[in-house]
Amino acid sequence: MKKALHLKIYILLFYVLVGCSGDKEENAQPTGTANGLNIPENSISKLETEADLDPLLNQIGNARYVLLGEASHGTSEFYTWRAAISKRLIQEKGFTIIAVEGDWPAAYQLNQYIRGNSAAGSAAEALRKFNRWPTWMWANQEIANLATWLRTHNQNISAAQQVGFYGLDVYSMWESVDAIMNEFTEADEATRQAARSAQACLAGHAEEQVYAQATLRGDGCRTALEQLLAAVQNRAAQLPAGHEGAFNAVQNAMAALSGENYYRNMVFSDTESWNVRDKHMASTINRLIEHQGANAKIIVWEHNTHVGDARFTDMAPSGMVNVGQLVREQHANLGVHIVGFGTYTGSVIAANNWGGAITSMSVPKSQAGSWEAILHEIAPPNKIINLKAWRNIPELTQNRGHRAIGVQYSPANEAGNYVPTNLPERYDSFIFIDQTKALQPLNVPATRQKAPDLNPGMQRSNNF
Repeated sequence: MKKALHLKIYILLFYVLVGCSGDKEENAQPTGTANGLNIPENSISKLETEADLDPLLNQIGNARYVLLGEASHGTSEFYTWRAAISKRLIQEKGFTIIAVEGDWPAAYQLNQYIRGNSAAGSAAEALRKFNRWPTWMWANQEIANLATWLRTHNQNISAAQQVGFYGLDVYSMWESVDAIMNEFTEADEATRQAARSAQACLAGHAEEQVYAQATLRGDGCRTALEQLLAAVQNRAAQLPAGHEGAFNAVQNAMAALSGENYYRNMVFSDTESWNVRDKHMASTINRLIEHQGANAKIIVWEHNTHVGDARFTDMAPSGMVNVGQLVREQHANLGVHIVGFGTYTGSVIAANNWGGAITSMSVPKSQAGSWEAILHEIAPPNKIINLKAWRNIPELTQNRGHRAIGVQYSPANEAGNYVPTNLPERYDSFIFIDQTKALQPLNVPATRQKAPDLNPGMQRSNNF
């Protein structure tokens, strides 16, 4: 009798232990060593479905500034996971602004579409406004899917609750001035005259490269654009606070003037032109928050080189700042959470040469010793890393190569694509997709393009 009882107890304990072991295995957050590094327990979680984003949402907490990076402008998973994160932030945490590394006028047209204020019949049609090379950055199926979702989300809720979609970049001198003329219906005669003068000046410089070279001869349109901004701001001050048309016009005037400053500096200094661009983007983030109200929350989509804090890369010794650094410095008290992205191998959309054709390229396996190679060794293949758990571990806060793929890319010449990075300090969280696939571009022909680098020493300012 006693033996039988003991046998039953042993059998019961066996099944309990097996059951507990199975639960532990299923919910395990892998830990161990990779490339000789000890990875903290519970800092890694799997990423297979949108439900797996729960740990990231917990890491974000009450932050009002969430910056989502990407290791390339042409990887489908970077866009789809940023979209999934954005949807959950909108639905669960009340975010109402998405701001991207794109031109203000084109993004504003998409903003009008998702708010139901556009004649465009589809998201793909609205995205045709992104006609500056590289068009695939925003004119792609992944963004069309998100825009369609946003339009549906915005239906039947108040304008104050709707999500807006905005561009942060500086390349739109011509388009921004044209937008003021065509869209600012409340403009007075002084504003229209200033816009006409700016248009006439810019008409003498057919494209970005021509304008940048003209500044070397002392030519340019800075004065005309300064006068336009002053006129628009004066007219905006006469309109009701929060007036949407005035806000759009002022931002276009600011983008045009910052663009002029960017093109003027790019012929001399990689550092200064980069800083002009990122300071403008950070300033635009601040204007969007101010326009939406004190409690607004913003999601920013940009390349890792913009959102990953520059102080923890080789950019800092060169005197370069970026959006991630500036937002952290200015808004740490309101909560800033930066999410970096990376991949080990796969395919990507890029171009072989500046202004070249859209090309799907193979992404070679990451270089040995790089962050990507280390993360490749850690199970599971697709994962979320809580980098804050790594910050007090010296061996995990050393600078290592972190791959950055630009719009112009040569897989055969990868050595220069690795940015020395202190990963746990540069970002707060990291999403790693072991094998990725190329973005799905829409068929939007490029009618304009960003100016190519005119200074032979320049490497970063335009490629990202």
